[in-house]
Amino acid sequence: MSEEVVKLGQNVPDFELNTYDPAEAKFGVFKLADQIARKRWTILFFYPADFTFVCATEFAALAEQNEDFLKLGCDLVTVSTDTQFVHLAWQQSEGELANVRYPMAADRTGKVSRLFGVYDENTGLALRGAFIIDPKGVLLNSEVNFYNLGRNIDELMRKFKANLYMSTNPAEVCPAKWKDKGDKTLTPSEAMVGKVHEALEG
Repeated sequence: MSEEVVKLGQNVPDFELNTYDPAEAKFGVFKLADQIARKRWTILFFYPADFTFVCATEFAALAEQNEDFLKLGCDLVTVSTDTQFVHLAWQQSEGELANVRYPMAADRTGKVSRLFGVYDENTGLALRGAFIIDPKGVLLNSEVNFYNLGRNIDELMRKFKANLYMSTNPAEVCPAKWKDKGDKTLTPSEAMVGKVHEALEG
């Protein structure tokens, strides 16, 4: 039987994955416990397979913002059911991946993909799942697309920044059009019930 799927608001069980790190040109191991010890945010970015098409465009878009994520205390880790050896070959041969500097993790058994509910038993591949985990190991956000639709990395950054902001401002919530620190937030209270428009305008 597969593990129970971790739900939003729950602590993610510890796991580890073999990786290829293009920044170091070395194989390694990613452990969630290490991220928690270092008090780092984590974004797990599941994708179907190396040497595919939409995936290459997502990797390029992630690479464009990787440094910004790092500076804000967040590490990107891409995950598929390919091996770390195939990751290395794809990164070195595909031009869209030329600027990739984040670890590419190998989930050969699908165990971690199953943990996050993105493993497709019919294909042995992972769906396009993106998951934001806070420095304590709590799962705060999830997004899952089917194989044929790439994810918007600007929106992923927006959601990460919102969670980062709310982690130090727990009484506030970020409305739909919130984009970055300094934008209007809401502080829920009895007085705001039925008066959200006024609160946004104030």
